[in-house]
Amino acid sequence: MDKARETAAEILHAVHEEGAYANVALVRELRRKELSDVDRRFVTELVYGAVKAGDTLDWILRRYVNRPLRKIPPMVREVLRIGIYQIFYMDKVPPSAACNEAVELTKKYSHTGTVKFVNAVLRTAVREPEKAKFPEGKGKEAERLALSCCHPLWMVKRWIKAFGVEETGRLCAFNNVQPILSLRTNTLKISRASLLEELAAAGAEAKPSGWSPEGILCLSHGALDDFPALSQGFCQVQDESSMLVAHVMAPRAGEFVIDACSAPGGKATHLAALMGNRGRVLACDIYEHKLRRIEENAARLGIEVIETTLMDARALGEKYKEQADRVLVDAPCSGLGVLRRKPDARWRKRVEEIKALPKLQSEILESAARALKPGGVLVYSTCTIEPEENQQVVESFLNHHEDFHLDETGSFLPCGKRQEKMVQLYPQRDGTDGFFIARMVRAS
Repeated sequence: MDKARETAAEILHAVHEEGAYANVALVRELRRKELSDVDRRFVTELVYGAVKAGDTLDWILRRYVNRPLRKIPPMVREVLRIGIYQIFYMDKVPPSAACNEAVELTKKYSHTGTVKFVNAVLRTAVREPEKAKFPEGKGKEAERLALSCCHPLWMVKRWIKAFGVEETGRLCAFNNVQPILSLRTNTLKISRASLLEELAAAGAEAKPSGWSPEGILCLSHGALDDFPALSQGFCQVQDESSMLVAHVMAPRAGEFVIDACSAPGGKATHLAALMGNRGRVLACDIYEHKLRRIEENAARLGIEVIETTLMDARALGEKYKEQADRVLVDAPCSGLGVLRRKPDARWRKRVEEIKALPKLQSEILESAARALKPGGVLVYSTCTIEPEENQQVVESFLNHHEDFHLDETGSFLPCGKRQEKMVQLYPQRDGTDGFFIARMVRAS
């Protein structure tokens, strides 16, 4: 039996039936199974591809199945999804191989009748691909775009309203591109130039980021588990847009800085580095295991000024009233700016989330503001592109706090400064994760 396809089916079952995250389940299984490098790459492509295709894959499958998909045994359903994905999306896999291996795999999970069913479905898909042609014509633009770009229809409709059909197409296409590994140089241990030399010596192809003075883009590299620069604490995995936040905060050595929603600690460790490892950075989160991850990252990077605390950020104002020089609220958000990094995230999101989150975001911002000294700096950021979670949250806060004013956030960007009061990066326009940053100052 084909171990690669079997492994992919098991991972997809964990994602769809047990709620596992695709990246976590994939890493776990690849570490557990003895697979060749070729098979590991094949499993990765199958899993991420099938998960990303999501509802589109099921839409195609329904063109060839005469029963509700929910009535097909779960593992058989995953075998069918893998088969359909290979037939429609993997040009290098012969259709006969996709069909034959699916049939062999089904024998492990079901009886002869089901084996015949799987064989018939996939071979019909090979013979009659036109059955799965996406809708066309006036009034079908959103549905066609959602299916062809593998995004939820509600999301595509929302973006068409904001950006138009053409730009929404570019945004969806960007979300489907494999992200480049982005690293932040740990300037406490090494310079960017020296790190680039280290990466080259390790066989990686890398270049400087144009967004951040510490940023590096790794165009090709080996497994991160065997990446010396990471294990030695010379760098931290962090997207270019995320690196901008600490620069907008512009912390100084010796200050007391609070990171209200800190995990996994990328921004907190960046703040500490900009402070020269002098002062105090309080990293807060509501999950103990996430605090441990921050502590592990800080130790690996050689940072000593980060202090972690288990706390709901809405309690900051009461416990640290007017104590902090600077406070960062990297708020919990819908994450619609980082969909390229999380293949299963788009199908887990709901429009109700976007409606509910601003209340929590505003409550955290309110509390964070109370923890700030007069004259202090308050930065609000998210990894989403939705105005309700970004500009509208900040505007509402400022309308209720006359003692705060909005700085020209764009002037604090380390590279390519902008004349913008609030900075909103869009994937389809800026080539980065979708990210929002606003810098506010409390009156002295």
